[in-house]
Amino acid sequence: MRRTGAAIGMGYLYPPGDDALRLAVLSGVSLEFAAPWMRVGPHDPVPVAHAVAEGRLVWIADREDMARRYPRPGLVLPYPFSLAAAPVAADDTTWGGLVLMWPGGHPPELSAPEEEALHDGLARMAGILARAAADGSPVLPGRTPRLVRPARHTPGPVEAVAAVEFIHRLPGGSCALDLGGRITFVTEEAAALLDADIDTLMGRLPWEALPWMDNPAVEDRYRAAVISRRVTTFTTLRPPDHWLRFELHPDATGISVRVTPAEPGGQTPRNGTDTEAEHTTRSALPSRATALYHLMHLAATLTEAAGVRDVAEQAADQIVPALGAHALALLTVEEGRLHVVGHRGYAPGVMARFDSAPLSSHTPATRVLASGLPLFFGTRAELEDTYPAAVVLDAVGDAWAFLPLIASGRPVGSLILAYDRPRPFHPAERAILTSLAGLIAQALDRARLYDSKRDLAHRLQDGLLPHTLPHVPGLEVAARYLPAGRGMGVGGDFYDLIRLRGSSAAATIGDVQGHDVAAAALMGQVRAAVHAGAGAPPGEVLARANRLLTDLEPGLFTSCLYAHIDLKHHRALLATAGHPPPLVRHPGGRTEALDLPPGLLLGIDPAADYPTGGVTLPLGTVLVLYTDGLVEAPGISLDDATTDLAALLAATDAPTMDALADVLVAHAHGSAPRHDDIALLLLRTVPPV
Repeated sequence: MRRTGAAIGMGYLYPPGDDALRLAVLSGVSLEFAAPWMRVGPHDPVPVAHAVAEGRLVWIADREDMARRYPRPGLVLPYPFSLAAAPVAADDTTWGGLVLMWPGGHPPELSAPEEEALHDGLARMAGILARAAADGSPVLPGRTPRLVRPARHTPGPVEAVAAVEFIHRLPGGSCALDLGGRITFVTEEAAALLDADIDTLMGRLPWEALPWMDNPAVEDRYRAAVISRRVTTFTTLRPPDHWLRFELHPDATGISVRVTPAEPGGQTPRNGTDTEAEHTTRSALPSRATALYHLMHLAATLTEAAGVRDVAEQAADQIVPALGAHALALLTVEEGRLHVVGHRGYAPGVMARFDSAPLSSHTPATRVLASGLPLFFGTRAELEDTYPAAVVLDAVGDAWAFLPLIASGRPVGSLILAYDRPRPFHPAERAILTSLAGLIAQALDRARLYDSKRDLAHRLQDGLLPHTLPHVPGLEVAARYLPAGRGMGVGGDFYDLIRLRGSSAAATIGDVQGHDVAAAALMGQVRAAVHAGAGAPPGEVLARANRLLTDLEPGLFTSCLYAHIDLKHHRALLATAGHPPPLVRHPGGRTEALDLPPGLLLGIDPAADYPTGGVTLPLGTVLVLYTDGLVEAPGISLDDATTDLAALLAATDAPTMDALADVLVAHAHGSAPRHDDIALLLLRTVPPV
């Protein structure tokens, strides 16, 4: 760190039997700052993970570069700094990784002496680790990192007294914070300005000891000073009417703070020492902590968003209020054009003109995709100078941020934010916006894959379920299929009605475990197997299907019910493989659940036996076959739910089977939220026509 001028250092090693890096040595910041990166997995989206995995130096020039390439850490650390991450490796053995951070204002590239010192240090570390391992004493990370401080001269008693006297002669008050933010020294003058006792302040965080400093912006300035190593200032109000100015001078051991009175309203004369703009805790803009709260909430929400439409809706609902934007548009790339998938604050007519713009068009939304770099326009004049057509289209804004949505190195879309007044877009805000775009891009990429899989599954399922049921003289039939209320909206529920020779027919219903493409594909195989065996005794049909499934070893189980219906003799034989019992509504209205001999689920035991049961079907009898999605509900036993369905069936005198099917499905949706798909097959014996 001394040779390179780095302000912060983090050394990682591999624990025994673990492929994740663990932080072993830390310098320049407190453990609290490093907590999110104590353990780094091999695929975590952070620089040191990529450096170690790819065996190369990863260089982050500034916070915007970090936000663009690594949105998650960029969102947490939107402060000025540069970063290098590299593997500690030699002779095809990787021992760990190293992270160095430089203060804000570092040149965009490592200098030759810095790079030489870095590589020399890495080689020395690798050599020490290799020798220790060869000697049988490998260097391993401890349970917590070792904290390293730079060596300093320790003053004697005379020097210490002189230093304290020097501090007291300075105007205003002085105090010192350690790297964790706790007060380690405070003068009487500072305590008086803060209106607190020295004993109350010592060893505590300022925003804990002083309620009026419990403001996210105060902690934000402290963090900015620690990470950027820049002199940072802010003003805040000590109630009822005392404005104070705080000047933070950071180094590798802590922060020296100067406290002086400020003019009313928080304004103080500039003294030329600040390297960042004066920050007042009473800002018209949302504080970084407030913005981060909203954005982290958005990040959590995006992990649950299913399709592209969900991502667009969640982003539009949350970003506009969180960032103070006036309008938002989210566009995705499809077939060489940008398409609007969500917007807020824009009139539909404006969005129609944005929609389907070719990627070759000269607009900021397409330019950011070509370059991979965001564009910020603080005023209307700035945008008009470069993209006059964009101003004509976007009449609602006076400042804009155009952000590329890049996922896995590929452009997936653009995010447009419009503000109703000019905006400076400070570097910290640019970093947050860029990180936000990265999060949305990743969510969109996942959502597009989800939509593609769901589309495929729907097409597969639609192709496997019967489009129409055959006409069977002597039967009135109706069927329904409703996809699951969550997940991909597809599943393994199926039904079928098969016309056999003479006055016979077969009916089947089943449920393959799962709600994805695999479940839908297996459903097609089961249905085909049952269809092929139709006409044989019910127990034999299920036994054949069971042997097929156990041979396929799909890893999914299937329930199934098969009924052979003899319309001439008004009787049905049924066998079940772990399926919910069918309901029978007799001509007089009495309704019961058939008590069939149990059978094992298909796909478990190839030698399983499926006994048969029977029921008479005089004219007017209704046979109800269903999957458990029709009756299952949270907090209700399956027996109770089946009893409720039977009572409804007994009380409903529907004129047609289609009308009865609608009643039963409406009951299922009205009784509780459903998270499983539903299949329903109704059969009523009628005089043959």
